[in-house]
Amino acid sequence: MADTTQLTALETFLQAHPTIKYISASSPEYLSARKVWNGSRRDNPLAIVQPQSSSDVASLIRFAKSQSLPFTLRSGGHNLEGRSVVDGALLIDLRGLNAVTIAADRRSALVQGGILLGELADKLWAEGLATPIGTIPSVGYVGWATYGGYGPFSSHWGLGADKILGATVVNPDGEIIAADETLLQGIRGAGGLFGVIIDLTIKVYPLTTVSTSPLEPMPKLTYPQLLAGAILYDSTNITKTFLDFNAAYRALVDSDPLPPQLSIQQTAFNSPSGRLLAAIFVWSSPDLDAGHTWAAKIAALAPTLASTVAETTIPALLASNAALVPSTAYGSPLTHNIRSINPAVAETIGQYLATMPSDPATMFTMHHLRGPSATTQNHPNVFVAREPHYMLEILGYAVEEKHSAEAMEWALQMARGVQRADPANVLPTAYISLYNTAATSSDEVLRRVYGSKAEVVRDLKRGFDPENVFRLTVPEM
Repeated sequence: MADTTQLTALETFLQAHPTIKYISASSPEYLSARKVWNGSRRDNPLAIVQPQSSSDVASLIRFAKSQSLPFTLRSGGHNLEGRSVVDGALLIDLRGLNAVTIAADRRSALVQGGILLGELADKLWAEGLATPIGTIPSVGYVGWATYGGYGPFSSHWGLGADKILGATVVNPDGEIIAADETLLQGIRGAGGLFGVIIDLTIKVYPLTTVSTSPLEPMPKLTYPQLLAGAILYDSTNITKTFLDFNAAYRALVDSDPLPPQLSIQQTAFNSPSGRLLAAIFVWSSPDLDAGHTWAAKIAALAPTLASTVAETTIPALLASNAALVPSTAYGSPLTHNIRSINPAVAETIGQYLATMPSDPATMFTMHHLRGPSATTQNHPNVFVAREPHYMLEILGYAVEEKHSAEAMEWALQMARGVQRADPANVLPTAYISLYNTAATSSDEVLRRVYGSKAEVVRDLKRGFDPENVFRLTVPEM
């Protein structure tokens, strides 16, 4: 009866707001519109609405609050627990808000709250610009950035959260406001806990050089090519390969510190020919000769099968990454932040890679946080994992649900093994976008994610959303 009453009120409200697209549970579009990356999430929203403007969003929040109607927000739908769909809650799908406006000085851009990583990369690259982004194009940019934002440009330009200069938010009263510095501190790391992020103003970087010629009346913009690709290693004995690579990588870092323009992401995945260890190589400097030199150094760290490192573009890089990830998977992730891949940790990870289930969605990858991402930031934020470290993605997923239990158990045992191998090497904080919150209290989630800034996050939430209107956000409070 409650659902019928709420639906009647919603449909009456929407009659006065014709620009908001409405998808009811009986609509033929409902199943595709509610689909999120984690197929294990069975929850079915009361209905789905797709606002087309900031005023649409503000009206929806006012309505939901007036009706005590629970709601969730969606951009990409890639939350690894599938948290953007909740049984009986209204799903507000922001993907129609995906515009990008570049500032006249080309140093910043205003991006709307529903834009995907791939859309942002395409629009910036077309203008000879870039900003830190993640690796999968269908991920929502705002969620990725505001919860931290590791990616292939973190060592060069910083984390996604570090690039946030401003924000426009719909607050719990349905008012459109410009975030002040206090609110921005929370947004830089705690995402949408406080309101609907309508847009972010972010720092962008030029990827163009200007050349002039007496024969050309106008300056010519030259777009340099990114150097990127996968270096695939002989993984006949993947444990030995992982050990050898990381011993050589440690020696290389100690003797010849990596330049900030270089990003190396180690990845183990299942190919048609079996398990493979790869290094995803990204070089974001116009000095491509130096990039090729570094690609050769990384390739020499272990016996190499092949390399796809070549001049490319950021959109093409994202497309190649997307080819490794299925469109739907079943399971859950686990994660650790660790200070180093020392011999004990490398041995443990290597052993678990040898027993990794053969499903295409079961994967392991790690980001090396260093450079500007691992330093104190000029802008106040609540992202606390600032010392150099490796962020582990232990992805216990399967393409077929019947195999998901095996994948999740493998991920659980691997995470436990890394903890046992060297407890002092594991940082006390974990990355919220990969932290498995199932059966975990909100207090524990806050402590594990925000550490010394947990009370700052709690106080900001109480101050900006005292009635907990945005109670179904990540993390729930």
